[in-house]
Amino acid sequence: MSYNAFITRETIEGEEDGPLAGKTVAVKDNISTEGVRTTCGSAMLEEYVPPYDAAVVERLLEAGATIPGKTNMDEFGMGTTTETSAFGPTDNPAAEGRVPGGSSGGSAAAVAAGEADLALGTDTGGSVRCPAAFTGTVGIKPTYGLVSRYGLIAYANSLEQIGPIAPSVEEAAELLEVIAGLDDRDSTTRDAHEEIGERSPDGVREYAFADAADGDVDGLEIGIPTELLEGADERVVETFWDAIDELEAQGASYHEVAMESLSHAVEAYYVIAMSEASSNLARFDGVRYGPTPEYEGNWNEEFAAVREEGFGEEVKRRILLGTYALSAGYHDKYYKQAQDARAWVKQDFDSALSEADVLASPTMPVPPMERGESLDDPLTMYLADANTTPVNLANLPAISVPAGETSDGLPVGLQLIGPAFGEREIIRAGSALA
Repeated sequence: MSYNAFITRETIEGEEDGPLAGKTVAVKDNISTEGVRTTCGSAMLEEYVPPYDAAVVERLLEAGATIPGKTNMDEFGMGTTTETSAFGPTDNPAAEGRVPGGSSGGSAAAVAAGEADLALGTDTGGSVRCPAAFTGTVGIKPTYGLVSRYGLIAYANSLEQIGPIAPSVEEAAELLEVIAGLDDRDSTTRDAHEEIGERSPDGVREYAFADAADGDVDGLEIGIPTELLEGADERVVETFWDAIDELEAQGASYHEVAMESLSHAVEAYYVIAMSEASSNLARFDGVRYGPTPEYEGNWNEEFAAVREEGFGEEVKRRILLGTYALSAGYHDKYYKQAQDARAWVKQDFDSALSEADVLASPTMPVPPMERGESLDDPLTMYLADANTTPVNLANLPAISVPAGETSDGLPVGLQLIGPAFGEREIIRAGSALA
């Protein structure tokens, strides 16, 4: 069965040897690939062919991986279901008739269906972890700055990171080892050698993330933010506690944590993300990027025409809301307050993680939705990101691992959150379950 996981099926061969030799790694279609179409799931970039590779693509090919194609996604990363793509929705191999999550739904579906061994997605507010949870795979959102964003077509620069999707925690960690590291072309990458390792004299990256996937959680202290359980589907909560019980049986312990700021995180996230999107997407105007409209009028009319033609409804909605939030008279009322809330979220995470090794929650508050269920109700789609967006606001690492299934057979993900550059902690904890 075809799940419409790929937008473009064009093979890119890597080096003959390396840690990923013999592995296929699907790449989300907002990550640049030299000579291979990169669309961001949008009609605006339907014919765009980048002249260079993204940093992560360079590292994949150096490591011997083969890229079998570019995966489907919500348009410009804006969505939770992979239904806003201009190239049609992706089906969920793990739950027939349900969405695979988004915006990296094509990457997760490719791995879940066995159409690729591994995949890269991008995570702005949960877009790696959500599809991992919905498809029964593993997804890692790295610490902001661990992975280069050079060659990533940006949605919201201060929030997004490229991350791996894989069948197991160990395989996801192996892929993260390959793509992690400093890049002079991306000023947001950080020198964190003491935390994550460094290059050996022969240039090999030594981060030892995969070594941490030993399943040893004896003595692990887990904090559980109660706010991330409030309002969640009862089936999800039940499956979540079953997974916590399993970790406890292996030697972990847990305590509940109150994080008041999380009740404001979704609103803060969407104000910041939409504001950055309205700025980033201004260049798609039919002159610099995008199709040239068959329209003869003044420049403003042509600009409006090409954006009307090239962007889908969800992208237009977010650009309009972001522009409004940044406009004169409203900047302090919305954007500034959102940034203040972001700082509050970060403080709460730092406080909670001072008394716990990792924090845990359901990855998503609901099981995979039925196809079409949330398209006419954007607010419901935004609220589904309640458990994942706070992590991006705080720029912390998080992993989604399969927690089990609901009584009606729908996948549920467990999210584990660590301190900055605490990838080893979340990988170790997650490997006890997957």
